Amino acid sequence: MITSLSLVQGFGVDIGGSGIKGCLVDLDKGQLIGERVRIETPQPSLPDPVYRVVAEIVGSFGWTGRVGVTFPGVMKSGVAHTAANVDKSWIGTDVDAGMSALIPGTVETLNDADAAGLAEMRYGAGRDRRGVVLMLTFGTGIGSALFVDGHLVPNTEFGHIQVDGEDGERRASAAAREREELGYPEWAQRVDRYLDVLEAGLWPDLIIVGGGVSKKAHKWVPLLSTRTPVVPAQLQNDAGIVGAALAAHENLEPRAHG
Repeated sequence: MITSLSLVQGFGVDIGGSGIKGCLVDLDKGQLIGERVRIETPQPSLPDPVYRVVAEIVGSFGWTGRVGVTFPGVMKSGVAHTAANVDKSWIGTDVDAGMSALIPGTVETLNDADAAGLAEMRYGAGRDRRGVVLMLTFGTGIGSALFVDGHLVPNTEFGHIQVDGEDGERRASAAAREREELGYPEWAQRVDRYLDVLEAGLWPDLIIVGGGVSKKAHKWVPLLSTRTPVVPAQLQNDAGIVGAALAAHENLEPRAHG
């Protein structure tokens, strides 16, 4: 593929419990360049096999620049402090160092929901929005990303807030809807209750909902009675890759006003 020399490119990889996806990203438009590569997550999902898959994906594009990688857990200075839907041996692991040993470019790791939020705030449903914006990704659990005037507050774990005596994600995640075979109206009532608890503590100005169920937003978002406007995410399954590439690029070249 021939691309313009003026194109600002990045590279992002999104690690999930079932698959690892990566692609070149057009950072001007927030779009993937070409087809993304997806490889099944090794089972068991130990660090070294996952590192090798990430290196394989990056190598398949011949990319040698800075790489952004999402991880399903709390990330601080490249170290994983929690691990969701991957092996618990990740906890306490220096993911940046492990990746960098196998990948030519410098690696920047971040929480997967934070990456998706960064993409939505720059290119999608949160673009040019000020105030307090909350992104929630509904999947196996509920991921969260919080922004104040466009600035990320990293590693929020709002899926684990207590709602009526149990984790919010236990009752309101997309997995809960499937597990209990709930229709969208019944599930929307659970999401509503979860958002009521969040709103009481945060008072956000906008809530962006992502994850696979955002594709069916018309079936449940209009049923919500939240005080806060709720809108579906726009970048869908590409958000993690785009946000990871953006984070890596801007750590190297910070925004002038940052």
